[in-house]
Amino acid sequence: MASPSFPEHFVHVPPTPIAEVDALVDKLYDRRQAWVGTSVAERIALLRACVDATLSVAEEWVAAASRAKGIEGPRTGEEWLGGPMTLLRNLRLYIEALEAGGQPKVPAMRQRPDGQWIATVFPQNTLDKLMFTGFTGEVWIEPGKEPTQGRLYVDKRAGKVSEGGVALVLGAGNVASIGPMDALYKLIVDDEVVIIKTNPVNAYLSPAWKKAFAPLIEADFVHVVDGGAEVGQHLCQHAKIHSIHITGSDATHDAIVWGGDPAERERRKASNEPLLTKPITSELGCVTPVLVVPGPWSDKQIRYQARQVAGMVANNGSFNCNAAKVLVVAEGWDRKEKFLQAVREELARTPARRAYYPGAKDRYGRFVERYPEHEVLGATGEGVVPWTLLPKVPATKGEYALTNEAFCGVLAQVELPVASVVDFMKEAVRFANDDCWGTLSCMILIDKTSEQELGPHFDQALADLRYGGIGVNCWAALVYGLVVTTWGAFPGHTLHDIQSGIGVVHNALFFDHPQKSIVRAPFIINPTPVWFADHKTQDKMGRALADFEAKPGFGSFLKVLPAALRG
Repeated sequence: MASPSFPEHFVHVPPTPIAEVDALVDKLYDRRQAWVGTSVAERIALLRACVDATLSVAEEWVAAASRAKGIEGPRTGEEWLGGPMTLLRNLRLYIEALEAGGQPKVPAMRQRPDGQWIATVFPQNTLDKLMFTGFTGEVWIEPGKEPTQGRLYVDKRAGKVSEGGVALVLGAGNVASIGPMDALYKLIVDDEVVIIKTNPVNAYLSPAWKKAFAPLIEADFVHVVDGGAEVGQHLCQHAKIHSIHITGSDATHDAIVWGGDPAERERRKASNEPLLTKPITSELGCVTPVLVVPGPWSDKQIRYQARQVAGMVANNGSFNCNAAKVLVVAEGWDRKEKFLQAVREELARTPARRAYYPGAKDRYGRFVERYPEHEVLGATGEGVVPWTLLPKVPATKGEYALTNEAFCGVLAQVELPVASVVDFMKEAVRFANDDCWGTLSCMILIDKTSEQELGPHFDQALADLRYGGIGVNCWAALVYGLVVTTWGAFPGHTLHDIQSGIGVVHNALFFDHPQKSIVRAPFIINPTPVWFADHKTQDKMGRALADFEAKPGFGSFLKVLPAALRG
């Protein structure tokens, strides 16, 4: 068990007729070799045109998403940040990578004592340092592999050119930039033209995506279609589709690969006869833990980190694959009760959100039925799933809250039977690796004193964590949003046990063998981080950041500054 299988109980946009879908696939198929032969300079020109097109449709895009999710005011900033702003950043960073011939400069490189390479990928310049003071981002390379970059473009310079292919991207329904950014990765890194099928939950974004990608669509290098399972199944089995990337649930992935009927799936898995034999990559969610390292936290620090946890839960109504789902504390920590009470208070004062994602109420019902001691902390009402704490969930492998992704505003709380910093870190890593389902995302909250006490043990803990994206003192969504970092599950999953998926996206420095990405932040971040649920100017911040990503410079940075300082 793991991520939920989502019902399609409504469709905002009529499905694209199958005949039209086939015609678009034919166009892409006929243009696949033309894309392979498109020069770096031509690719840069197309991406620059997409930057202008995305910026021109950004207001319309955000307005449509905000209406659908029932948000207004500062909270619409979530749609700027999770939509056009992140896509603009992705486009810009790919342009810079192509300008460097597919081998963009890495700010720093080091090796661990065991020989594993670690690339420092953030900050890259003065503006990064000003925008994210004290932050660093790293891409860890798979052990035994070299930190090579841009294999596709190295091969092309050597005269090794493929025949190209047509990729199908099955978009996610929760975060608006996922589908377009997954498509960019297939296009720029895998050298395949792309057909994007929107998810029925956010198919209302189809017109905005078509406008954003108009330069690529006009050249028949990208197309966008709408529809549910029928259109998706047709495309997955289409003879002219060469590869697939899906962001969604492991249940949907397994239905595609092994068949929709449970008995058929088990039979095919047992005999290793997949229904789908095309290459498929995926990002499929996670029961994301927050490891709270015990330390001498002040009351102010406790309140700040409680606000941070509330933001990790509440963003996008908690319909995020990297939302905080398991809060892990040391049983013997002398600040434990004060911290947990602060988390309760912060969630209680976080405004309720519309449960816009299908099946949320049913999933919520299953969790509260399993845990009758649950604590409802937020407002309830029609169309609302309240923020809810599940106190003292057993730290046991197979426990329901640790092996099922709630995909709604539920937060399990786990206490590990330890007191010291060293013992907690050791046990927390084991717990996160062995008892929590998935390997996509993980967060660690640790003060400077505790990190110094751990010394080299902390670096070893980061090495031992089997997660593709780790946020230290920040939400792992930054690993997604910085784009210079990689986004995807920890390597090693198979089609038989897919969990959080196979492969990565984003990866704007084009590393050939990434293992994981880690973003580190100061224990207290000033000004208020934009993912906090009580950020006062998130909408203005999101809009200013979109302008900055389209045209970075000190002038556009100065326009971000007022919104950041008033947050």
